[in-house]
Amino acid sequence: MHAITQNRAGGPEVLNLVSAERPVPGAVEVLVKVHAAGVNPTDWKTRRRGRFRDGSRAPFILGHDVSGVVEAVGPGVTLFRPGDEVYGMVGFPHPAGAYAEYLTAPPRQLARKPRNLTHVEAAALPLASLTAWQALVDTADVRPGQRVLVHAAAGGVGHVAVQIAKARGAYVIGTASAGKHELLRGLGADEMVDYRAVDFAAAVSDVDVVLDSVGGDYAARSLRVLKRGGTLVTILPPDEDFPAQEAEAAGVRTEYMLVEPDRAGLEAVTDLVESGRLRVVVDEVFPLVAAAKAHELGERGGTTGKIVLSVVEG
Repeated sequence: MHAITQNRAGGPEVLNLVSAERPVPGAVEVLVKVHAAGVNPTDWKTRRRGRFRDGSRAPFILGHDVSGVVEAVGPGVTLFRPGDEVYGMVGFPHPAGAYAEYLTAPPRQLARKPRNLTHVEAAALPLASLTAWQALVDTADVRPGQRVLVHAAAGGVGHVAVQIAKARGAYVIGTASAGKHELLRGLGADEMVDYRAVDFAAAVSDVDVVLDSVGGDYAARSLRVLKRGGTLVTILPPDEDFPAQEAEAAGVRTEYMLVEPDRAGLEAVTDLVESGRLRVVVDEVFPLVAAAKAHELGERGGTTGKIVLSVVEG
């Protein structure tokens, strides 16, 4: 099979298309013929440092988000059969190998692909949607009528988070540049803040839940908009200067979370997609051989929605 590998830490130029041995599914594993693979910030961060969060070092194959077709199943698998269309976030934070024509995965890290999505669209969803779901539903327990502030609301995680919060009955506020406000309005956001023109901490107040996917001082500044009893969920480690004691004194709950493979969460997302309450925005699609260009685009920032690698044409 063909795969994108890297042998050392570095820039996009370290990504190479190579011929690799096709994996064989072991006990309680499925072999997936990859049709598309999502590209996420964790991919280029892993590439730059030359190792995964679990310490696994190059050489390796990047990628966790996958959509494809089950090619074969190992002993003990009952959830899927060859020919089933599936998608999921595989292996995170360990190596998984989605930037390839085939990968093996535990079946309970996959779900059936939404019927109304292409493989490219489905590959854009898993990590972003599971991050948003686990942050807003599992961690913050967003409820109807609550005010939810989503930072970087037009980004990969953000644009999905806006729709999940809206589906939960929340009043949704998103920070984004002015040119992306129309998109956010179409996704259900009730209020938009142009972070380039105004300080969101001065423009927003009485918020129940904040989802921060930006990092830096955003978490600390977000404390100023939360009401007592509110929740701040950040998907990036808080800045070392984060005023934890002030947050506690203000009665604000703060949580740093890392997304996990989650079949139940993915099936909940599938329900939202198939019922028309969630749509995925794909910014750019690159062929597998152009993975380096996909990383270059992602690292420049400012993309709307997700970047995807198309592995099988059509």
